Amino acid sequence: QVQLVESGGGLAQPGGSLRLSCVASGFTFSNYYMRWYRQPPGKERELVAGITSTGSGTNYADSVKGRFTISRDNGKNTVYLQMDNLKPEDAAVYYCNALRQIYSYWGQGTQVTVSS
Repeated sequence: QVQLVESGGGLAQPGGSLRLSCVASGFTFSNYYMRWYRQPPGKERELVAGITSTGSGTNYADSVKGRFTISRDNGKNTVYLQMDNLKPEDAAVYYCNALRQIYSYWGQGTQVTVSS
């Protein structure tokens, strides 16, 4: 059974940090491109960051470049999103996504709130 389980969300102050984790099971994690998406209230889901299967390549939305870092540990079947210098507009439900060819799996999401 394929599962992606996100954790690490919560409340952070503006300028603060959070680290999201997404643990995968039920498929060969190291073969999949991994991405983090987010969906702010009342808005569409948007791509935040992606990382290649080996971790050698990453990409980021312009809105998070220089503040967020995506990484992965294939030995632990886990992808991370380190979020620094958080802004109120970063508040959203964050989802991880596994992608390979026609296969795409989603987690249930974790809520991030940024407020003083």
